[in-house]
Amino acid sequence: MTGPIRIGNASGFYGDRFAAVREMLTGGPLDVLTGDYLAELTMLILGRDLLKDPDRGYAKTFLRQMGENLALAKERGVRIVTNAGGLNPAGLAAALRELAAKSDVDVRIAHVEGDDLRHRAEELGFGNQLTANAYLGAWGIAGCLDAGADVVVTGRVTDASLVVGPAAAHFGWARDDYDALAGAVAAGHVIECGAQATGGNYSFFTRHDIAHPGFPIAEIHEDGSSVITKHEGAGGVVTTGTVTAQLLYEITGARYAGPDVTTRFDTLSLTQEGPDRVRISGVTGEPPPPTLKVCLNALGGFRNETTFVLTGLDIEEKAALVREQLTEALKAKPPEKVRWTLARTDRPDADTEQTASALLHVAVTDPDPKVAGRAFSQAAIELALASYPGFHVTAPPSDATPYGVYRASYVDAAQVPHVAVTADSRIEVAPAAETLELAEVADPELPEPLPDGPKRWAPLGAVLGARSGDKGGDANVGVWATSDEGWRWLAHTLTVDEFRRLLPETAELSVRRHMLPNLRAVNFVVTGILGQGVASQARFDPQAKALGEWLRGRYAEIPEVLL
Repeated sequence: MTGPIRIGNASGFYGDRFAAVREMLTGGPLDVLTGDYLAELTMLILGRDLLKDPDRGYAKTFLRQMGENLALAKERGVRIVTNAGGLNPAGLAAALRELAAKSDVDVRIAHVEGDDLRHRAEELGFGNQLTANAYLGAWGIAGCLDAGADVVVTGRVTDASLVVGPAAAHFGWARDDYDALAGAVAAGHVIECGAQATGGNYSFFTRHDIAHPGFPIAEIHEDGSSVITKHEGAGGVVTTGTVTAQLLYEITGARYAGPDVTTRFDTLSLTQEGPDRVRISGVTGEPPPPTLKVCLNALGGFRNETTFVLTGLDIEEKAALVREQLTEALKAKPPEKVRWTLARTDRPDADTEQTASALLHVAVTDPDPKVAGRAFSQAAIELALASYPGFHVTAPPSDATPYGVYRASYVDAAQVPHVAVTADSRIEVAPAAETLELAEVADPELPEPLPDGPKRWAPLGAVLGARSGDKGGDANVGVWATSDEGWRWLAHTLTVDEFRRLLPETAELSVRRHMLPNLRAVNFVVTGILGQGVASQARFDPQAKALGEWLRGRYAEIPEVLL
């Protein structure tokens, strides 16, 4: 049997802890270090960078990190795999070769290309797009590593592919080793967001010391099972709770589709093997769907905003007055969209001015930067001496800024090239030979309900954890119980209707509940709550990162046996 491969992560997004690369390289043994720099919003940012400079379009932070750590990685025998190539993986690979030459570091650098469909967007029916990137899988990465690469740079691949590729190359997995591949996908999904697997953004953070969480490691075995851990002495914590939270992050139902395998999240098991060691086992896989997901970003227009502070008495009347006044001032050429939000952060008989104040936020969008910019800003500020008593704003509106619109589409995998590029070769990666159309898994039977007993009015978060996030214009909220009894209560109590009642913003939206009994969890997918995606800033929390914590803060009648 081949021993496990230790794959660490040092970045969960473009802007994550800069020092994490060195921390991971010096903290203990590793075989591979990965870095995830891409997200839907990041692709938009890189697309705008590329408009300004055709030699850019990649995550510049990664190049700086390698400037400080490439020699150390080579010395330690750690291979690097990253999607920091963004829209220009060949450009980043060339910059890395130049860096290595200047630093006198002998490393072989390869990259993966084919995901960028910008120049074929019209042909493929996507329309005019700033970015159009298909999510490639792991086999291009594996091909680069098999060819001897020390550093592999990709564009848009699935986040988990950064882990699956090295594991597949290490163990020599075949394209149809679906269970092993699915196990690696589960491990990759856990560590892809960095410190979120080691206590970061964790519902029960007060039970642990997470002041400076370390970054996670997946020890992957030949059968695809894994142990999630971290370097000894690194901060944070790895428990079945932190791993559950990350498994529920940004998923839909029991089938988690990818370009190489569809992973059945309803089959995996978690076991706490020891301090900071959680085993993931029993994962089964199925052939991937015949299509690849495509991330599309277009420039949507221009936006502007301001927030009026309303203090003391007559809050609703003050809000109505300024809304009427601003609407009248903009009537000659009103913005295409105007969105008002009144946050009643005030309370009666407050002992500070801040706690006596509510916030009235207005955001506008329009194709014309003058309409969303100067016209809106001037109209808002001209009200300063002619509106409600106590008029002031948190910050004056400024020039309009461009915003992007995200949407997902799909393309036949056979229409997308997938190429592993080394210094002296180009290795074509064929699409999956076997595919299976994606279908939802029927919900399992409900567990036995808890017997009747005394209940207490308490926040859901006293007994339930949650993790939420964005998927384009949709959001997911994964909710899990910390005990078998809690699961029995959760499964029967937190229905779609109850979810909508607790979170009124979702009342008129499509909400789907998926059950994952092995994780003692349910996952809610809310369609359309984020509008056209994070860049459109459609709501107060544009990436739905705190939607789950809002839910945990709501009160309900909870059985005392759980409390």
